[in-house]
Amino acid sequence: MVTMTNQFFSQKQIEMRIPVNTISITGNEKKYINECIDTGWISSEGPFIKKFEENLAAKVDRSFGIAVCNGSVAIDVAIAAMNIGSGDEVIMPTFTIISCAAAIIRAGAKPVLIDSDEATWNMNVSLIESKITPRTKAIMIVHIYGLPVDVKPVLELCERYKLVLIEDAAEAHGQTYYGKPCGSFGEISTFSFYPNKHITTGEGGMFMTDRHDLAARCRLLRNLCFTPEKRFVHEELGFNFRMTNLQAALGVAQLEKLDNTVIRKREIGLRYHQNLKSQDYFQLPVQETAFAKNIYWVFGLVILNSRVEGEEMIKKLAEAGIGSRPFFWCMHEQPIFKKMGLFSGEMYPVAERLARKGFYLPSGIALTDAEIDEVCATLHRLIA
Repeated sequence: MVTMTNQFFSQKQIEMRIPVNTISITGNEKKYINECIDTGWISSEGPFIKKFEENLAAKVDRSFGIAVCNGSVAIDVAIAAMNIGSGDEVIMPTFTIISCAAAIIRAGAKPVLIDSDEATWNMNVSLIESKITPRTKAIMIVHIYGLPVDVKPVLELCERYKLVLIEDAAEAHGQTYYGKPCGSFGEISTFSFYPNKHITTGEGGMFMTDRHDLAARCRLLRNLCFTPEKRFVHEELGFNFRMTNLQAALGVAQLEKLDNTVIRKREIGLRYHQNLKSQDYFQLPVQETAFAKNIYWVFGLVILNSRVEGEEMIKKLAEAGIGSRPFFWCMHEQPIFKKMGLFSGEMYPVAERLARKGFYLPSGIALTDAEIDEVCATLHRLIA
């Protein structure tokens, strides 16, 4: 068990008795990393990179996986690879990580935002069609907090309007939609391997696609657009977004345990539900939809009391030695985007409520049952 005690926490949070995330390094991680060191393959060239790409692609039922240094840049390259740029519009949720909108804006395109679903907290797919215009080039879906987006209606829209589907599966390792792996739906899909994900490489990300030309394009863009014929003669500008062999070695070992990780995360979610189902102060996560069972990337709560904000509950838990985190802040309310003149006058009431009232509890894979019980007992005391 390894507790995240560096940049992920403030100094006060480092001292938490129950951190918001604890990772598990109990498999072949040390063995594979030592192999990298012993052989000298520690850079972005080495056998574990190809192995990680191929193994995860097979797990996700994809033809190609292309590893990069983090999940955010995976979205940047996905946007570039699909030739999305000035004048284009990309429909996406307002309730998500800023990386999604930032990649679109950096490319010169315009994010077009969608409100959240009350129950699942994912984007409300019934609102997408009304936002499609002649400038719409892609729809970006983001699977949120353990449940997938309802993908089928989005695929139908993409086919009807000839749009690209970009799938952000950063939080959906091991999740499925009607039995088909998340990460297998987009023309291009992305994953993140940050330490709070079900598979971690410390930092890291990956694209997934079934198109040979798109895979080749992504490989070129992640590696400064070097070409085999004339390595240092460049026809276009790329990025240095390569993953190291050391990171990939960690990823290979983590992937070997993914099925057990998902089992344990569901056990954590079930225990939280059992402890908290009697209260009526919080909205609990949906355990199951028609198309998926929750894998609880995190266990989120939404405060139903109109007078109490999530920040207040986070502060109270911190005083009790328990780490927690706020929900995402909406894209249309981000100060940087307001300064840029984006989303003026736009309102998305469901997402706004989630951002203000939502927070998530300790959810790491190494969390113990006793710690879950203590977190829940503390919550019961606070709401009493």
